Amino acid sequence: MGTVTIGVSIAVPEPHGSLLQQRRAGFGDAAALGIPTHVTLLPPTEVDEALLPAIEAHLTEVAAAGRPFPMKLSGTGTFRPLSPVVFVRVRDGGEECAWLQKQVRDASGPVARDLQFPYHPHVTVAHGIAEEAMDRAYEELADYAAEWPCTGFALYEQGADGIWRKLREFTFGGPVVPPQAAAPAERGSLPAERY
Repeated sequence: MGTVTIGVSIAVPEPHGSLLQQRRAGFGDAAALGIPTHVTLLPPTEVDEALLPAIEAHLTEVAAAGRPFPMKLSGTGTFRPLSPVVFVRVRDGGEECAWLQKQVRDASGPVARDLQFPYHPHVTVAHGIAEEAMDRAYEELADYAAEWPCTGFALYEQGADGIWRKLREFTFGGPVVPPQAAAPAERGSLPAERY
C-alpha cells in the first residue's frame, strides 16, 4: 500500500454545485471540472492508504456528534493578495463548518494537521488564474445566493488524473430542526454553543 491524497468537504448540492462548477470552468480555471463544488473541512492531505479505515471510523464519530444545519451562500470574497482565490461567501453555517473541521483535524484523530491559513469556510470559484478573470469571477457572482439544509459531509480521494472522487458520505446523527420551528421561549433557552 502507498499513500493517497484525501479531502473532507460539504458538497454544494444540485443545481447549485454544477452551476458554480461550470462558472468556475468558464472563468478559465482548468482544474474546475475535476473538483466537485464544496466547502472544505479538510484540505488535500496525503495519508497512508492503510489509515483509510481508521479515518472513516473517525469521520463516522464526527458525523454522529454533528447536527444538520442551514447553509447559505451569498456574495463573493477573495483571499488576494495572500492567496490567488475568489470565492462565494458562506453567510449561514460558517460556525458549524468551523466546528466540524476542527473535529475532523483533532489532534487525537488519524488526520491531525495544522492549516497553512486560519480556517475560513467558503466555496472557491476561481483559483490561480489571470487577475482579469479573477476580477470577473468576483464581479459576476457578487449577487449569487443559494441555500440548503446541510445534513452531512463526505470523504474524497484525488485520483492520479487529478480528479476528486467521493469515497463515502457521512450523515449527521441528529434530527433537522429548522431555526424558525423553535418557539420563542425555546429559542431563548438554547445554549450559546450549537454543539
